[in-house]
Formats: sequence, structure tokens, C-alpha cells
Amino acid sequence: MNDALTLLLKRRSIPAKNLGEPGPTAETLHTLLTAAARVPDHGKLVPWRFILFQGEHRARAGMRLAALWQEREPDAGADRLDLERTRFSRTPVVVGVVSRAAEHPKIPQWEQVLSAGAVCMNLLTAAHAAGFSAQWLTEWYAFDEEAGRVLGLETGEKFAGFIHIGTAMEPPFERPRPDLDMITTEWTD
Repeated sequence: MNDALTLLLKRRSIPAKNLGEPGPTAETLHTLLTAAARVPDHGKLVPWRFILFQGEHRARAGMRLAALWQEREPDAGADRLDLERTRFSRTPVVVGVVSRAAEHPKIPQWEQVLSAGAVCMNLLTAAHAAGFSAQWLTEWYAFDEEAGRVLGLETGEKFAGFIHIGTAMEPPFERPRPDLDMITTEWTD
């Protein structure tokens, strides 16, 4: 079995709360994003982009989310507000993958959305290949319009996900995988 296939068979997400320093250097992060961008892209539309949350800006993004949450939920407890404040500071770097799927005369939006999902998966795999661990998250703020604006979305954009990247502070655990016989059929006419 080749190294690439072994990597795919062993890759596991690590919960963001279990990812710590060190994170990727600027050069390594550039390489990871380059790998992430090498996905099927019908029409070469590049229907996605990246928003990086690094350094002190991670805490600032969390403060903005906590303020938004408290505005909506005035009775939110301290634990919940602390959770919101630390959303982006759990890991050394968070990459927001933005879907820019738009109407096109020949290329369905669905294909463009799938391309953004492929970017997320490539980024997870590239992080693992580079010796890091990662988790792809989509929590409330990934789907909330106002939170999206706070986090840098432009009109017509949506978050495909947030990829948290760091070093595993504990070994990955295996989870049950689907039985391929239960999810595979063969088409016949």
C-alpha cells in the first residue's frame, strides 16, 4: 500500500479542544492552503476562499461572537459566554473556508458547493500529512448571517466550515465506520 493511501486510511479528526501548539508556520500554512485549493473546480471558477484566524485575532473573533450571543440571549450564563469567547482560540490557527457559489450559465451551484467541501477535506488531509491534526467544524456561527458578516463574509457567501489546526494533545480515538456492504449497491439495467 502506498503512503498516500495509508494516510487516508489512518487520518482522524481530533476535537479542537484537544489541539494545541505548535501550529503550522506561515510557510507550512501556505503549503496546506495550496494543497487545499487543488480540488475539482468545474470551469475554474474558484468558488471558495479562505479567511485565516490567527494570533490575537482569534480571541477578538471570539469576543465578537460572545457579544452577539449575549445580545440574542441576555440570560446566557458565564459558561456559555466563555465557550463563545474561546471558539477560535482553542487551536493555533483556524481557517474559515468560504463558499462563493453563484449562479452560472453552465456550472450548477451544487457543483461549486461540493468544490468548497472538497477544499475542506483536502485541508484536513494536508494538515495530517504535514504532521498536524485538525477538525472541521460548522457550528451556529457558520450558518448565522450576522455572525458571518462579523467573521468576514461578503454578500452571497457562506461558510463551508472552519478547519481548526494544531498539534494533538492526546491520541486520536477510532469511531465506528459504516459497513460498506450496507451503503454500496451496484447498478444493473
